[in-house]
Amino acid sequence: MVDRIVGRPLPLPGLMLLERNPVEDGRGSLERLYCAEILTHLGVARPVTQINLTRTRHRGAVRGMHFQKPPHAEDKIVTCLRGSVFDVAVDLRHGSSTFLRWHGEVLSPEGQSSLLIPAGFAHGFQALCDDCELLYFHTAAHRSEAEGGVRPADPALSILWPLPISELSERDANHPLLSPDFSGVDA
Repeated sequence: MVDRIVGRPLPLPGLMLLERNPVEDGRGSLERLYCAEILTHLGVARPVTQINLTRTRHRGAVRGMHFQKPPHAEDKIVTCLRGSVFDVAVDLRHGSSTFLRWHGEVLSPEGQSSLLIPAGFAHGFQALCDDCELLYFHTAAHRSEAEGGVRPADPALSILWPLPISELSERDANHPLLSPDFSGVDA
């Protein structure tokens, strides 16, 4: 059997769960985390230009909700390598039929899946246990001048985090609340 990646659409258009099928034998397994050909077929046409690794020490900690503004907007593929996280994407795309709606998925190594987050979405996660590691594939390099963020506990989003938020960076805690006239971002 050949390993493969299958895309399963989620309730927000463009957001997709990438399910992996590892090849296993007595030695262990091989699991494909990235395949440009498959991702192009799934609608990700831009190449990966940056790969990041995050380590989160404590259960309940939240990182996010982050995005990059055009022209540096990016698609992301997020994979949990260690631990378990509640991974959340919020649709911020101007004119989207699912504008300001969020969707969350539990990611863990055992789940053998990744979240494909299109440009125009904010992204964040909560560690469900201590010592979590996430691997990110980005289609645009990070640019500090293009950074954007939404407060993880913004009442306009009403994200249902599974645990009380135990830690938040100063930056994430100080993202502005969404104003009533916020019309979104271009993807």
